[in-house]
Amino acid sequence: MSLVRLKIKGISYSQTQNGAYALILNEVEGDRKLPIVIGAFEAQSIAIALEKEIKPPRPLTHDLFKNFADRFDIVVKQVIIHKLVDGVFYSSIICERDKTEEIVDARTSDAIALALRFDAPIFTYKTILDKAGIFLKFSSKENEENEDDDSIVVDEILQEGETVEIESGASSQGYREMTLEELHKELDKAVTNEDYEKAAKLRDEISKRK
Repeated sequence: MSLVRLKIKGISYSQTQNGAYALILNEVEGDRKLPIVIGAFEAQSIAIALEKEIKPPRPLTHDLFKNFADRFDIVVKQVIIHKLVDGVFYSSIICERDKTEEIVDARTSDAIALALRFDAPIFTYKTILDKAGIFLKFSSKENEENEDDDSIVVDEILQEGETVEIESGASSQGYREMTLEELHKELDKAVTNEDYEKAAKLRDEISKRK
């Protein structure tokens, strides 16, 4: 079976269902998206890894694993989403130590959080992408009145009972009314309080102003 490389397109949340987050993976050489519903903690951890400028004052669980692996010369080489059963994705982490390769079973959200920290590629099999891959139209950042479309799409899909979601990034409506100075102050405060979900949204809004 042929492998297809994926990249992270975005991460977002449902406006109507608390704790419902979605990770969107995009095939590198194509337009299909692989949407995966993930938990709040994993969403936060992935968002922190994506936002390079946000440095937690203490290591998160996945950061701790990375530090532990570095200490014992364990390298994550790649992550493979290898199975889809009843809407649940199964993944393997391919590790290497002393030139010996090991395969470790992992939840897909954990595997991707670690792949980001090791700069490891993410793959899935073509058969899985053929089965679960979808085409989504993402709203333009310039078109602010449609910037909540992603969340609406997620809510509709979740209501249908499917394990799919959206691309990331709609910042809170209130952030658009804040000055850059206020945004930076709120960002510092959010990082200090370890509210990384809020920090990621603030970082998104600050990036739009640059």
